[in-house]
Amino acid sequence: MNKKTHRHVLFVAQAGVIAALYVVLTWLSALFGLSGQNAVQFRISEALCVLPFFTLSAVPGLTVGCLLANILTGAAPLDMVFGTLATLIGAVAAALLRKWRFAAPWPNVISNTLIVPFVVYYVYCGGQDLESPFLFFNLPVTLPLTFLAVFIGEFLAGGVLGTLLMLALYRRRDKIFPDTYYRRPAKALPATGCETEPDVAKNEPAEPDDPPAT
Repeated sequence: MNKKTHRHVLFVAQAGVIAALYVVLTWLSALFGLSGQNAVQFRISEALCVLPFFTLSAVPGLTVGCLLANILTGAAPLDMVFGTLATLIGAVAAALLRKWRFAAPWPNVISNTLIVPFVVYYVYCGGQDLESPFLFFNLPVTLPLTFLAVFIGEFLAGGVLGTLLMLALYRRRDKIFPDTYYRRPAKALPATGCETEPDVAKNEPAEPDDPPAT
């Protein structure tokens, strides 16, 4: 297997593992009631959205994983579409911001906060202010409150937990993500002015001395 084929296989394998992890963690969050009927959704899988910092294979991995997780947990069709779109946007933006390590968790937090509340309010609540548990209180779920609830969940799962995951992976990034971890190109060394020109005249025959004046 040549090096190019090896990198393609590694890319697909990493994307598949990331998608599977996203599905499993989302299912566990729903199983333990962290992303059930509460207004504040805490998907542990959102922490994985820092992975585009380490490997571009995380972009398709997170996107496919989010779509499969929404299908398996019985999400509404519009939630499958726009929830997956929010994850895709966040993953692409995180990959584009790979030069700034601590920016990695926040594109997904922002994209989900701007898109998902409309799905929650108009699809699941029918555009009505229904009562739902919010921070241990039953409050009418208005659209502004939905924005706040989604942001809190994304901030905790994607922002806080995602940052902790990134710090844990960063120390072993070369072993966990071989041949795919983003590296900055080495900077060219500045010219010092001490470079020596090749001695092109070393092998040239010496010119004869001028004959003495008569």
